[in-house]
Amino acid sequence: MEIILKQDVDNLGYKDDVVKVRDGYAVNYLIPKGYAVQATVSAKKVHAENLKQRTHKLEKMKNDAQAIANKLEGKQLVIGAKTSSTGKIFGSVNTIQIAEALEKQGLEIDRKKISIKEEPVKEIGTYTAVFKLHRDVKFELRFEVVSE
Repeated sequence: MEIILKQDVDNLGYKDDVVKVRDGYAVNYLIPKGYAVQATVSAKKVHAENLKQRTHKLEKMKNDAQAIANKLEGKQLVIGAKTSSTGKIFGSVNTIQIAEALEKQGLEIDRKKISIKEEPVKEIGTYTAVFKLHRDVKFELRFEVVSE
C-alpha cells in the first residue's frame, strides 16, 4: 500500500514522503496513529499542492532573512556597560543588550536568534555575535563593549 507520511517515522521515511509499506502495517498502525494517510489520487494532488505552497512560503521567509542580513552588513554596534576600574563588567553582556542596541538602530531582531561566540562577555573588548535568521541564513557581526 502506498502512503503519505504526516510526520517522521524511524526506519521508514520523513514527513511528506510517499512510501510503500505492507497493508497491515499501514491499516493497523500508521494510519490509526495518525502517522500517515493513504496515498489516493486525490490525496496525492492535495499533497503536491501543499508542498508547492510550503516551498513558496519557505522561499519568502529565506528572502526576508537575507534582506535582514543585508541590512546588518556594515553595522557598528557599541554596547555600554558599567565597569570597574580594571575593565571588568558588573554582570555580563548578553543577547538582550545586543537586540536593544539593534532596535535603537531601527532593526528589530528576536534575541533568541542571536548567540554570542565568546560567552560570557565580562570584559571590555570586541566580540562576535551570530545571527541565525533562517535555517540557511547565518550572519556574524562584530560588536564592541565599552565602559559607560
